[in-house]
Amino acid sequence: MMHYTVGLMGSQDRARWDDFVLRCPDATFFHRAGWQQVIEESFAHPTWFMYAQSVQGEIHAVLPLAQIKSRLFGNTLCSLPFCVYGGIAAINAHAAAVVDEAAQKLAARLRVDHLEYRHRQPHHAHWLHKAIYATFRKPLHADPEQNMLAIPRKQRAMVRKGIAGGLESTQDTDTRRFFDCYARSVHRLGSPVFSRRYFELLRQVFADDCEVLSVQHGGQAVCSVLSFRFRDEILPYYGGGGELARMLAGNDFMYWEVMRRACAAGCAVFDFGRSKCGTGAFAFKKNWGFEPQALHYDYQLHRGKQLNDVQPLNPRYQMLIKGWRLLPLPLANLIGPHIVRQLG
Repeated sequence: MMHYTVGLMGSQDRARWDDFVLRCPDATFFHRAGWQQVIEESFAHPTWFMYAQSVQGEIHAVLPLAQIKSRLFGNTLCSLPFCVYGGIAAINAHAAAVVDEAAQKLAARLRVDHLEYRHRQPHHAHWLHKAIYATFRKPLHADPEQNMLAIPRKQRAMVRKGIAGGLESTQDTDTRRFFDCYARSVHRLGSPVFSRRYFELLRQVFADDCEVLSVQHGGQAVCSVLSFRFRDEILPYYGGGGELARMLAGNDFMYWEVMRRACAAGCAVFDFGRSKCGTGAFAFKKNWGFEPQALHYDYQLHRGKQLNDVQPLNPRYQMLIKGWRLLPLPLANLIGPHIVRQLG
């Protein structure tokens, strides 16, 4: 059996870490080395980006981890907070087991409430699980018209409504218009907003693999989306629009434009991201003809006796959500980043 040693990624390891991530079938955009800088600089959370290395110096497994220690929501070690996927990415089971064992030892040493892996496939059958999220992924046709015809009729009509209404899409070089659309949207939903600096850092760290598309009507941005590119995939990740976007089918047109442009650029997979089962976002993605695929989030208890149910559908947070909607938008934008950094 091959012998492995566990290391922690330093600046000198980032290139070979990302080289492994690009080649490993288990890996996702959220395994990229840049997330260490994003999480540390945006949220000040400590990180441990572990890898299993052979005696020849080759990386065979990676596991990015970050700790969130919050008085409100508990103390967790997670792969990876603020990301929909994560967990162990490995080319063989032995290398996976080595970083898995190292992570469990780290969780015990840090005395966290629990250790969390955000896998797309089952990994730890004997750990605790939350069956509340699904992801939506679908292959793209090389022909944009075939992608249009693959959208169910009612949803396709909404896309065509946006096209007929004179909506236009543009690639933005900064996050200014995106942040305005996004902040208003999450405030309407009663959710705390990320800081503008967070989105600027995503663009800085991931460069051409992080792009912003805005939809405008009469020169005014009505909605906007920030997407990630990974291998041959496009992942629209953060998006938002206001009342005008709903009136003009702006969001429908926006996601079509992401799909159309990605297809033209050679992307083969459209990843609509995760949504909570039973929500409007979940239904919206199904209406596009995407089949939900259950996400496998694994939790190993350490100091915690049970998992905290920290998510908007929990009835205990409903009054807070209603109150948040009543805050003036500038105040919500000021306070929000201090809350959202504790959520992950």
